[in-house]
Amino acid sequence: MSQALTEDRARCRPRICHESPGVDLERATAAAAALLDALGLDLHDENIAETPRRMAAAYVEMLSGPPFDFTTFPNTEGYDELVLVQDIPLRSVCEHHMLPFVGVAHIGYLPADRILGLSKFARVVEFFSRRAQTQERLTKQVAEHLEQHLSPRGVGVVVEAEHTCMSLRGVRASGARTVTSALFGALREDPSTRAEFLSLTRNGRQASS
Repeated sequence: MSQALTEDRARCRPRICHESPGVDLERATAAAAALLDALGLDLHDENIAETPRRMAAAYVEMLSGPPFDFTTFPNTEGYDELVLVQDIPLRSVCEHHMLPFVGVAHIGYLPADRILGLSKFARVVEFFSRRAQTQERLTKQVAEHLEQHLSPRGVGVVVEAEHTCMSLRGVRASGARTVTSALFGALREDPSTRAEFLSLTRNGRQASS
């Protein structure tokens, strides 16, 4: 493969991966055992004996996102209208209590020179969800990533989620959902385009409720 072809492929399909110090599953299991023991659980009980290992493995799964290729294609048709992908499943962990929050993301963008493979929207959401997060930061990270790597004329992200740190503890407000948004380019600066995107995502939320 020629150097020019290799460089072009890298530009069109950059590899996206986490920079992580790595996971020490043995230490995580020991820490989980110490926590459960401190909370008064009997680790000698046959039903709980393997819980520290399972607990550590569950957190590793929730906090480790697989790498992926951010595949884009030339916008040969010159498509310049809004592209909206709704109801992308989202699962993350609240960094304040290490409890899950679950919901959906809606992503819209106005294409410029390149368009994104549709499955990659879900990949981007999963990538930034698989870490200890706040919903506000997650929403902005997804939008900034698309802004940087796709260079669209505008991009918008709306995330709605239910936080178990709010529904299962404290105020126990079961069913309460948090909605956050991040807008860039024309979706932020052009009032009509902004209104179209927010109206479509709002109508989608109302239809699914």
